[in-house]
Amino acid sequence: MTPLHVGGLTPLTATDYPGHLAAVVFCQGCPWRCAYCHNPHLISPRASAQIEWPAVMQFLARRVGLLDAVVFSGGEPTLQSGLAQALSEVKAMGFKCGLHTAGAYPQHLTPLLPLLDWVGFDIKASFADYEHITQVRGSGNSAEASLQALLASGVSYECRTTVDLQFFDSKKLIDLAQSLAASGVRHYVLQTCRNPHTLGSQYLTQVNEWLAELANTIALSFDTFVLRPA
Repeated sequence: MTPLHVGGLTPLTATDYPGHLAAVVFCQGCPWRCAYCHNPHLISPRASAQIEWPAVMQFLARRVGLLDAVVFSGGEPTLQSGLAQALSEVKAMGFKCGLHTAGAYPQHLTPLLPLLDWVGFDIKASFADYEHITQVRGSGNSAEASLQALLASGVSYECRTTVDLQFFDSKKLIDLAQSLAASGVRHYVLQTCRNPHTLGSQYLTQVNEWLAELANTIALSFDTFVLRPA
């Protein structure tokens, strides 16, 4: 197989695959350049791998029966051609497979969906506004095609939006939620942007309070809605 380029590993998490104890494999490389990126060290696909894939498999072999799932995150995992084989190997060990993706490569995501048990799908903004966040032309079209493929697949998922006041006001956020609901999204999460320029300021409190005020309105559009304040 083409070796998976791994930029990091979280041995145990209860939050990255809701309702499951999981390990998280962080895949190196992302084609987008979001200003609030939580893992900027994973953006470059040419950075040196921190962990070799065989070492990850050795770790997982010791966690069989202790963990429920393995989540592939990033970066953007679907950038890597070795992801399908890695998913197959993990499933053969008895783990559920989760994926965190922003949908940058719909042509890669679609054939991966039969191997997945759950997807956390990042919605950056309305698809027409994607370029303001990703700094990549056409990124909204890719994300929209990926979302349509995910919804058609029947794979369990949550869609989630990271809210930074640089890009959202109340109208934009409500309009986004309503458009997602109209497209068939039934499970939605809002999470507060948290990056170095917001820490230690009143920003987080401001955004958390604002989102709490909007939550009841937005929740009406979905079967499940979760607010994750920073």
